[in-house]
Amino acid sequence: MRFDFFRRQESGGSAAPGQAPAANEPDASGYVTYAQLLDAGKRVMGYRLAWRPASPDNAADAVAQFKALMSCAGKHLNDPKAGWALGRTLLFVDVTAESIVTGELQLLPAENVVLCVGLDLLMNEELRAIVLFLREQGFHFMLCGADALPQDEELRGLVTHFDVGAGDRALVERLRAEAQPGRPPLQLIVTRISEWDHFDAAAAQHLEVFVDGPRLQPGEDDAPKHGALQPASMLIVQLMQMIQRNQDVREIEAVLKRDAALTYRLLRYINSPAIGAGVEIHSMRHAVTMLGYAPLFRWLSVLLAMSNAKASPPFMMKKAVMRGRFVELMGKGMLPASDADNLFVVGMFSLIDRLLGVPMREVLGKVQLSEAVHQAILAREGAYGPFLALAESCEEDGARAASLAEALFMSADQVNAAHLSALAWAQDLGPAEAA
Repeated sequence: MRFDFFRRQESGGSAAPGQAPAANEPDASGYVTYAQLLDAGKRVMGYRLAWRPASPDNAADAVAQFKALMSCAGKHLNDPKAGWALGRTLLFVDVTAESIVTGELQLLPAENVVLCVGLDLLMNEELRAIVLFLREQGFHFMLCGADALPQDEELRGLVTHFDVGAGDRALVERLRAEAQPGRPPLQLIVTRISEWDHFDAAAAQHLEVFVDGPRLQPGEDDAPKHGALQPASMLIVQLMQMIQRNQDVREIEAVLKRDAALTYRLLRYINSPAIGAGVEIHSMRHAVTMLGYAPLFRWLSVLLAMSNAKASPPFMMKKAVMRGRFVELMGKGMLPASDADNLFVVGMFSLIDRLLGVPMREVLGKVQLSEAVHQAILAREGAYGPFLALAESCEEDGARAASLAEALFMSADQVNAAHLSALAWAQDLGPAEAA
């Protein structure tokens, strides 16, 4: 039952998400974007969601956009039957005095949501009962833009996370010194970094860090100096080449048996919930019988992306898998079903140089992909290129998402459904744990 303070605004202001607004009516539709929350080991711990209006010049008010974002996240990440799709991963959302009272917050599981608030909202006496109720429900609160915890003991107890900006050491030490016995430790989050050296400084303090889209790729200094494929990568490339040549499965098995760990990882992915084959697969021969060569090529591309742990931190592996699925889902229904595996490989391989620490053209020279896949990866052109460009825009700030989606005759709802479904799917696949 909803708390009496929550109210829904009358639906006269803007069109509901997924419905085209009437002429001159403010448009609440938009595109989901996010920043990743990384721990000191560069593993993904959460996502900070945002909403990029589809029509900036005719966008609905901030509350309507917030409601649209919550409705979208609830629909695709919190299925009534399947439940929360992201496991223990947290969602961070920015709320204001106007949006915190909307009923759409109830569409998400409280224990998995962190509400990012300013001190003025916490200090608002008119909202205190609402804030206290939300905390009782299990929602977490991150205090943003403050240099100290509230003096009010009741409000201080509400704060579970604290935005420490760039990670000022004096502020971090002071907040840790104020930790109260018997209470869970305050989670300190760095929200502003400009380079990876800043991340390393924050990690040294055991802080978690938000990294936004444009900064997700490690810099050149993070790649291996020699730029050569590692032995494990070369073995996977050999297997991919054999599949492309349609060699006998017994020959492929013979090569695969050289590396028991690789065999284990491949079978683990094929049997993961993300595949859903329905029957446990025990051998390469069984996998070929059940799935065929094209899906095996796809999963070998996943293993290739994860074959150089020194070059590719866990969050990059998860990002690549998620991008592959995102690109694939956007093409579903628009391109022939036979293109699905190519679309997935396009998304995965668009980050392969960063994942392996090897120049893109060198990798592509060893794995013979189709011309359409090459065009997409190298120039964002051809049949697959526009889907990749749209995925990249949504991963960053969504600035080009509306125009790219329009060119593909896709609605914002279709793009968001593919995006959040890919987020959940990558969670099931669990690439970060494989590193």
